Amino acid sequence: MSEKILVLDFGGQYNQLIARRVREQHVYAEIKPYNKISVDEIKGIGYKGIIFTGGPNSVYDELSPHYSADILNAGIPILGICYGCQLMAYMAGGEIRSAENGSEYGKTAVFTKENPLFKNVPYESVCWMSHTDYVKTPPENFKIIANTAKCPCAAMCDEKRKLYGVQFHPEVTHTEYGKEMLSNFLFEICGCKGEWKMDDFVEQSVEKYRVKLKDKKVLLALSGGVDSSVAAVLLHKAIGKNLTCVFVDHGLLRKDEGDFVEQTFREKFGLNLIRVNAEERFLNKLSGVADPEEKRKIIGEEFIRVFEDEAKKLGKINVLVQGTIYPDVIESGKGDSAVIKSHHNVGGLPDVISFDEIAEPLRDLFKDEVREAGTKLGIPCELVWRQPFPGPGLAVRVIGEITKEKLDILREADAIFRDEISKAGLEKSASQYFAVLTDSKTVGVMGDARTYGYTVALRAVTTDDFMTAEWTRLPYEVLEKSSSRITNEVKGISRVVYDITSKPPATVEWE
Repeated sequence: MSEKILVLDFGGQYNQLIARRVREQHVYAEIKPYNKISVDEIKGIGYKGIIFTGGPNSVYDELSPHYSADILNAGIPILGICYGCQLMAYMAGGEIRSAENGSEYGKTAVFTKENPLFKNVPYESVCWMSHTDYVKTPPENFKIIANTAKCPCAAMCDEKRKLYGVQFHPEVTHTEYGKEMLSNFLFEICGCKGEWKMDDFVEQSVEKYRVKLKDKKVLLALSGGVDSSVAAVLLHKAIGKNLTCVFVDHGLLRKDEGDFVEQTFREKFGLNLIRVNAEERFLNKLSGVADPEEKRKIIGEEFIRVFEDEAKKLGKINVLVQGTIYPDVIESGKGDSAVIKSHHNVGGLPDVISFDEIAEPLRDLFKDEVREAGTKLGIPCELVWRQPFPGPGLAVRVIGEITKEKLDILREADAIFRDEISKAGLEKSASQYFAVLTDSKTVGVMGDARTYGYTVALRAVTTDDFMTAEWTRLPYEVLEKSSSRITNEVKGISRVVYDITSKPPATVEWE
């Protein structure tokens, strides 16, 4: 992994999206908080380029994120985005002011000048603006290379030092030629070659853990989700029977999912798998609990207790494997291997347990990259491309108190909805789709008799990154067939509604 781009995070909401956009060009990018890495460390690592992220602050606020101006003379190309552009100007001696003619938010026409950053970008195009401050006077040796109707300096550069700043967000899809701009920065300005490939990652990871975990007993918590499934197959290729997977079936999975997971990993991959059927244990703990946060805490705690109990039966285990992915690493600041004493991605470990270290083989990957790795490893597409599923399972799709009856009702309704979408060939039209059992009962009529059953809400969203999401415009025929089947085939449901709320203001999940 010789080529690396540093995404220096100043608190922007799009930091992960920037890194993903870079990786899509087959250049490896990693995110570091601005206050966790020095200029000397950056120079020592040998990054090909640096991207300053946006952020919600003003550069003149003493509490806002700042960085050493020495970075501008480190000989490394830099692209500043939004706040990152303003910070670059501030560090180099420019003038930042609040927008005199009003802030700019949303799609905005931008006019660019001929410049390496804007190669193959037309003079006028659409960009995505989100700012209150702007660069009023660029620093010495910087020139303005783009403007909008309200922003006289929408982009600037010091070509000699390869320092570039844009006031807009090229990483979002709303910026019409954002991909081209980022590509120009990577290849025209930083001189990257774009040689980072998933095949190399898989091969290197297998070899790495074959050596690192040789003769060690390794345990992995297999949820059946994409992350843990890919981690399991990758580690199995590296260490074979020294890996034991514990699949805790908490009774909160979708219809037939537990059997599918067990069959796949036992028969297709020959993993050493222990399935723990713990439905009754979890439902007892969740009895009477309606608050969603309390549900999550109980499930996370009980999951690890069950996992601990199984681990003790196996004797001394050296290593615990987690399906941690890069967004988790960014949020928690974890390293590649450490004594387990704090946060765990499945819901919280006790302070001290009997593992010496953790291994996180996917800690450098985003979700789409994990799916790509899974495909390279030969994992069935039903698992690799399965619908995103919350850690607490159906517990957060049953509104209010959880009972086995409610879970069974929801399982059937959810299966019907997913089946109808599949039959219509619309699996890839929505990024996520599922059913929710509300806590509301309504009057209905079936066969001339009065019924009083639950209301089920169907939810489907379309998104690139799950940071924002649009409700999916499913065909009426699919919704009608789903509703008809659910109310006719699932006892206890009298009404079906479709959720047409986007994110924001709503979240994707209901709880």
